Amino acid sequence: METIIRPSADLRNHYNEISKLVRESRKAVILTVNGRGDTAILSLQEFNQMSAELELLRTLAEAEDDVKNGRIEPIENVFKDLRAELLERNNR
Repeated sequence: METIIRPSADLRNHYNEISKLVRESRKAVILTVNGRGDTAILSLQEFNQMSAELELLRTLAEAEDDVKNGRIEPIENVFKDLRAELLERNNR
């Protein structure tokens, strides 16, 4: 992800500008303190997308581990179990 570097004082003095910048550019703004990176600012959309991608990667890693360790079942059995569970829920 591309980033834009700004001094931390800009957050206080130019919040609206920074907010607009992260939303429109879809880039992170890195705020610096004494010339060193301190804080990253993302638009809410970018944060949500990044969180969703991270969750997907975690799920895929768990699935890969399941396959690697033989914790698998034929898809027909999985769908059969899901159908039975859905029917049971509908009959409650």
